Amino acid sequence: MTRHQLLGPGPEFDRVRGILAALGETAAPSGDDCALLPIGGKMLAVSTDASVEGVHFRTDWMTLEEIGHRSTAAALSDLAAEGATPLGVVIALGVPRDASDADVATVMRGAGEAVRVVGTQVVGGDLSTSEGWVVTVTVLGEAPRPVTRGGGRPGDLLYVTGELGGAEVALRALLRGATPPAAARERFVHPVPRVAAGRTLGVHATAMMDLSDGIASDLRHLAAASLCGAEIDLGLLPLAPDVAEFAARTGRPPAVVGAEGGEDYELLVALPADLEPPILDVKLTRVGRLVAGDEVRFLLDGQVVTPKGFQHFR
Repeated sequence: MTRHQLLGPGPEFDRVRGILAALGETAAPSGDDCALLPIGGKMLAVSTDASVEGVHFRTDWMTLEEIGHRSTAAALSDLAAEGATPLGVVIALGVPRDASDADVATVMRGAGEAVRVVGTQVVGGDLSTSEGWVVTVTVLGEAPRPVTRGGGRPGDLLYVTGELGGAEVALRALLRGATPPAAARERFVHPVPRVAAGRTLGVHATAMMDLSDGIASDLRHLAAASLCGAEIDLGLLPLAPDVAEFAARTGRPPAVVGAEGGEDYELLVALPADLEPPILDVKLTRVGRLVAGDEVRFLLDGQVVTPKGFQHFR
């Protein structure tokens, strides 16, 4: 089994496979939430996320401070998924030509609030001119027991933290020019990286990742990396309060909205079946299990359904 085959399906990962082929032996094993580098007997976790105006956010949807906060929190979520403790954040900022010094400071004020919440600091960065705002955040963390996507085993139980679908409700409202429900908008602009939960889960987890593209997509990546199949009961998904009303308006089952919606940045974790789930600072809900084989199934009321999560480059 090659590292190319351990990557999940979808256009984004097809491009990653092409990149790995082009790099050849100059590429380290890839496909996880963080790169892991042994440093002085410890493991350094490193990840980079780029948030691009018009792709990840729009300035008529969010304040500049919210843009800085959301971009930074999304990157910190990768450390949470590794069970890592944040050590610092580096931010490269692409600044539109018509932006003021005050605008730049406002974006960074939001980034500063995101790092303050998880107890770390902005330790460096870069500034350049850009056609639109680009916030590229590199996060550094220490992972005593790194938890990759690839350690799951058949029989492990699958859990998610928090609630799903709130960011999706907000995004769909914004796309149609409507005002999102307040709670859903808060989930979209101020996602919470589950750093404390990730550290606690990391003590026992066999596999873990954050839900940036929706469990309908992300589960497939965890299963592929773990060389397993998976089965999820969508009726067990913990849903954000505004999902039911949104689903009724759009004619979709609420559980499908929760499965397809991305950018909740909750954690999907596999734990041994004989383990008593740990107590966290956030709700933890069992939603399924890993199974032998390579089939990933989503069930709703006993029937197989096919929710479609977000895929980059689709």
